Amino acid sequence: MKRRAFLAASAGTIAAPFVARREAAAQSPSRAETLLLVQEYGPNSMDMQGLGASQPVNGVALNCYDRLVRFKRVPLPDGQGMTFTLNELEPELAESWQTASDGMSVTFKLRDARFHSGRPVTAKDVKWSLDRAVSIGGFATTQMAAGSMEKPEQFVAVDDKTFRIDFIRKDKLLMPNLGVTIPFVFDSELAIRNAAGDPWAKEYLKNNVAGSGAFKVESWKPGTETIYIRNDDWASGPKPAMRRIITRDIPSPATRRALLERGDADVSFGLPPKDFKDLAEIGKVQVIGVPVPNGIWYAAMNTATGPYTDVRVRQAVAWAMPYDKIMQAALYGRGVPMWGAKGPPTTTAWPQPFPYDTNMEKAKALMQQAAPGGFSTSVLFDAGQATIAEPIAVLIKEALAPLGINVELNKVPGANFRGELAKKTAPMVINRFAGWLDWPDYFFFWNYHGNNSVFNVSSYQNPALDRLVDAARFTSDQAVYAENVKAFIAMAQEQLPAVPLAQPLHDVAMLKTIGGYQFWPCREPDFRSFTKKA
Repeated sequence: MKRRAFLAASAGTIAAPFVARREAAAQSPSRAETLLLVQEYGPNSMDMQGLGASQPVNGVALNCYDRLVRFKRVPLPDGQGMTFTLNELEPELAESWQTASDGMSVTFKLRDARFHSGRPVTAKDVKWSLDRAVSIGGFATTQMAAGSMEKPEQFVAVDDKTFRIDFIRKDKLLMPNLGVTIPFVFDSELAIRNAAGDPWAKEYLKNNVAGSGAFKVESWKPGTETIYIRNDDWASGPKPAMRRIITRDIPSPATRRALLERGDADVSFGLPPKDFKDLAEIGKVQVIGVPVPNGIWYAAMNTATGPYTDVRVRQAVAWAMPYDKIMQAALYGRGVPMWGAKGPPTTTAWPQPFPYDTNMEKAKALMQQAAPGGFSTSVLFDAGQATIAEPIAVLIKEALAPLGINVELNKVPGANFRGELAKKTAPMVINRFAGWLDWPDYFFFWNYHGNNSVFNVSSYQNPALDRLVDAARFTSDQAVYAENVKAFIAMAQEQLPAVPLAQPLHDVAMLKTIGGYQFWPCREPDFRSFTKKA
């Protein structure tokens, strides 16, 4: 089927709303200026700072709002698109910035930019937005704290075009943390005017965009589609090539793949690994896979209660893991192995393989010492990631049976999964974590530190490890940094709160007429960079 099939009756309800809108407005973008992206599910909110925001809300923040700075774009090694470097920042709303001579503050000069409402962006808006991020609670506030941005008093509107951040402590994560999707800038006057008494306008901003970004939301139908239109007055970067983006929610991966292969859709994320493998081999569409920085599929074990409090049991599980089978049957090779290291860590690279492989003899010997009678347990995983997590769970169940460990599978809906993690009662959890800032101390801060964030699925508490992580986070001495990183990785290898399985690839499939792919830490599509050939 040719590209014109997008408008044909065979596309059914997929094409009909687009055709109706196109006929209704003479000035509507042409098909050449419109990108159709099909995905499993879309945003459940317009506010990434809000409690309970789903992963796709990062895409709203990325495309509809601006931040002070962004990461520098660099080419992917294969030349198929772009990725980023954490080590260099570029202007977004801030056209320049200067760190104080004592290193304890940074001052930004804002460019002349306007919100979608037409109001000029001012330092007052930046302050209100960052005040909100550190005060609203939940993930947004914890993310800000990861860069030592903790209280509103740190943020100062010097004048309309000058904004300052005062540091609580020197923290190498502070400036990079300004480039992730959380510290975006709201039109504070619009938000306050519609706040209905709520100091942070949570309900209004959950349902409305109040940004200055490259795209506006034309319509949002949760569970169905979100349509974005280009903001032709965007001041923080070059004008995007695409005038309209349609993101359509289609739960069936088979349907999404079929639409892409027929040319009825332009881009798809979130297909099962087998589909990406097949599409890459067939070659009709382009498949780009980027190893997810700071990302790991892992099996976490509850170190606070139950049989996994015994480190020997955790080590037995690590030796019993069917690593190769997981890579082939669950990930279909779309990942980087995280097992088979020959000794303790010799570099600060993260993620890096752990010194375990499949060795049932070692696993049985440890179980004979720690739990000779075996035990019954369960493994929790996310139904929203079931195409990968469920095969992993089945393979783990089969692998642990010879040790006398009877595993019950506990699949929970994606909407409930984060809440189940927060309870910290599951004996074992299969999960994927990817930190936005690609440093090992950042990963360990979220996953193993005594702050016991929701991502510390193992409920692991170890003051000695905390001291190593904190020392790495705040030192400026590279030798001291390397010493601490190697030490806390070695501790995780021995203590095993979680068993790393593989570093995943972030895959995207696109028609060969689509260019400009950009990978960012939030792993959501950047509409600003997409291009399309006629």
